[in-house]
Amino acid sequence: MKFYNREKELSLLRTFWEQADVEGRLAVLTGRRRLGKTLLAKEFANHHPFIYFFIEKKPENILCEDLLMQLPFPVYGEVKRFKDLFALILEYAKQNKIILIIDEFQEFFQINPSVFSEIQNLWDAAKKRSKIVFLAVGSVYSLMNKIFEDQKEPLFGRADRIIKLNAFSIPTLKIVLNDHKIVDLETIFDFYVLTGSSPKYLDLLLSNQTRTRKEILSFMLSEFSPFLEEGKHLLIEEFGKEYSTYFAILELLSRGKTSRTEIESILGYSVGGYLEKLETTYYIIARVVPILAKPFSRIIKYVIRDPFIHFWFRFFYKNWSAIELKNYDYVQKIIERDYSVYSVKFLEKFFIDLLSLQKKYNKIGSYWESKNLNEIDIVAVNDLDKVLLIAEVKLNPKKFNLFALQTKAQNIIQQYPDYKIEWKNLTLKDAAEFF
Repeated sequence: MKFYNREKELSLLRTFWEQADVEGRLAVLTGRRRLGKTLLAKEFANHHPFIYFFIEKKPENILCEDLLMQLPFPVYGEVKRFKDLFALILEYAKQNKIILIIDEFQEFFQINPSVFSEIQNLWDAAKKRSKIVFLAVGSVYSLMNKIFEDQKEPLFGRADRIIKLNAFSIPTLKIVLNDHKIVDLETIFDFYVLTGSSPKYLDLLLSNQTRTRKEILSFMLSEFSPFLEEGKHLLIEEFGKEYSTYFAILELLSRGKTSRTEIESILGYSVGGYLEKLETTYYIIARVVPILAKPFSRIIKYVIRDPFIHFWFRFFYKNWSAIELKNYDYVQKIIERDYSVYSVKFLEKFFIDLLSLQKKYNKIGSYWESKNLNEIDIVAVNDLDKVLLIAEVKLNPKKFNLFALQTKAQNIIQQYPDYKIEWKNLTLKDAAEFF
């Protein structure tokens, strides 16, 4: 798949390249796997002299032997410590402007954790005299966050910018699919639900000629499919030994058990600490409160941020015994049976994402009251123009009931007496207005 979007990230990195004439720049590129971090780094570097290091888990001396072959200058004698290799590059950069990409940077935790303090000492000493853009790339979000944002770590405060990469936006997803002759909104929405707009997943599916929901599911649920164990590949390294507890929580969230009370009643133990880490350390879930809720509201739901991770836990992990038996048709039938009910929640997210891209509203979210009463799919507020949007999201427009929506919204309306109110029934065909 060709390179798409990422113009803001590329623009920043190009600015760093220009600034490196004066002194070195250190940028961090992070985010979960499959989002195209390496592709972005190489797209930036391909226009300039660069060194690319991929850090594998192996003894430091052997790793250095491998990395030496990537250098654009000769090295005499043995180099067994990464600090010595890094020092050589910084010295070279005093006379030769260059980009250094270190991919899977967090793996030094396993190889030799002292590398981080050694890099810090060398960088501090040479930064002002070296014409270098040092780009540290990492896919274990929690470890990269620890390395560069934990005040106790040696590289804290050294990054000139931390770029946290996300999946493609919906407009970019549409462009990718349109380039492959996929133009109908229903199929675009299916790709959104099933892949979370991940560049890697889109590439896998499109290069294997999947064009419909049925074809996507057949490919995902086939022997040797890379999607079968993808959730484990993405998250086990993040979670470590306690992954089974985190997986149990994520499965419950994917099944609609979105409150701490519900989760604890099923698992039989406290999960407060796990939910906090999933939210703030691993960035896998989000804490959601009703729009317009007061600060420190106790009306809280937890949701999985990424549609693909949600989908994998809801249908793959929940039916793991069938997958182990290679009974893929069974799982696919379950997905097809439940898909319309399952996907409607993502249609809400789909429209919230599209409304956010309009830059028209200063508050957007869902609304509900205690015990999930008076639930409203989308409420958006424009305090500048005094406009209030109240919308229901339906796959079937015939199910929309304006009177019921107006009744549920009475408490909201009272808070905005002078605002123009827009009532909407949003269906998939309405998404065309946003492109």
